Amino acid sequence: MLLAHGVGSQHDLPISPFYAFAGAFAALFVSFLALGLLWSTSRFRGDRSGLALPAAVQRAADAPAVRLVLRGYGLAAALFVVLHLVLGPDDPDRNPAAGSVYVLFWVGLVPASLLLGPVWRLLNPLRTVHRLIQYALHRAVPGAVHKERSPLGLRPAAGGLFAFTWLELAAPEPASRTTLLVFLGCYTVLQLAAAARYGEGWFARGDAFEVYSTLIARLSPWGRRRDGRLVLRNALHGLDATEPTPGLVAVVCVMLGSTAYDGFSDAPSWISTVQTSPLGRTTTATLGLCGAIALVAALYALCAGATRLLGRAEHPLVDFAHSLVPIALGYLVAHYFTLLTTEGPRTLALAAGSEHPVAPEPPLSPGGLAVLQVVAIVTGHVLGVVAAHDRSVRLFPPSKAVAGQLPMLALMIAYTLGGLTLLIA
Repeated sequence: MLLAHGVGSQHDLPISPFYAFAGAFAALFVSFLALGLLWSTSRFRGDRSGLALPAAVQRAADAPAVRLVLRGYGLAAALFVVLHLVLGPDDPDRNPAAGSVYVLFWVGLVPASLLLGPVWRLLNPLRTVHRLIQYALHRAVPGAVHKERSPLGLRPAAGGLFAFTWLELAAPEPASRTTLLVFLGCYTVLQLAAAARYGEGWFARGDAFEVYSTLIARLSPWGRRRDGRLVLRNALHGLDATEPTPGLVAVVCVMLGSTAYDGFSDAPSWISTVQTSPLGRTTTATLGLCGAIALVAALYALCAGATRLLGRAEHPLVDFAHSLVPIALGYLVAHYFTLLTTEGPRTLALAAGSEHPVAPEPPLSPGGLAVLQVVAIVTGHVLGVVAAHDRSVRLFPPSKAVAGQLPMLALMIAYTLGGLTLLIA
């Protein structure tokens, strides 16, 4: 059985296309006009912002014992999955491993990172295994010895995200034990080899899931200031703190494109195309996934080029990449909410030893789900417009601040049109 992703019956949702598109465009245009008239100087302060939490909270969060427990929990969860992949039945209806990977981990990492911050950095079992290897080899504690930073930036993380989404959406048998074991084994070996070369700092830039969690956590109400203090802050301040690292655009485009393809792959016309294609299901699905990511990247590159001409920005491709993060988050919420709330409890019951547990009914009615999806997508785009505008007034001279972001507004409209079409077409 292939794990179903997306929202299942999204193409029959009871929502009027006219009201959905009209509301979305109105929200974008009103936001853009209001920002242009009322927001003339940059207001976001990135990692310099935030209300410092009490010292006791800071001490508890940074306590070695707390971090040790979290690392132990992450390692135990990884061992649980591996043992079920090795010893459990090759049937996702009776083996919780596939659901643990695709639902509890992959989908659950989104709300966990949004609500708690970059949690995978603390839970990441690869970091723990790397440290254990270092100790076993009688080396210094990771971080004590300076190692060269990888020159690849976030590009390896983008490649890892693409590999995982390909496994999830295009691989021949994504839920089989063998497929998951091969992927997880190869990914682990590559990550540990890179960490041995570049040190533990590699994971913050090269581990796909840690980068993924960290980007989503930029919109968390919790964060750290530049001085290391744990703070409560406006989520858009945290988003503004996103470093313009090489490879950031690739990571965000993979996030957006793969989620868009996930929604499109549920369309009856695409299902028919995949099933009847002379190229075969895997090849056709792979081409569709690559095409979706390429389309997202091409549109962004085109608008960044236009922004450079109109606003005379030096590096618009990476300077505005952070504005795509809330859009990606909106798509993730819209497409994976039902999956998490139905398959998540079923996987937990299966892991607890229940035989053939039944997934609960979705917590929202079709109408409520439709509203949630549209609101998630539109809110993500509005936040993207706000983030792009603040960056524009910071980088461009006042006379070009509004004109310079017109291409980004066009991009937001195009992404909104595509996202809503995937939901209600």
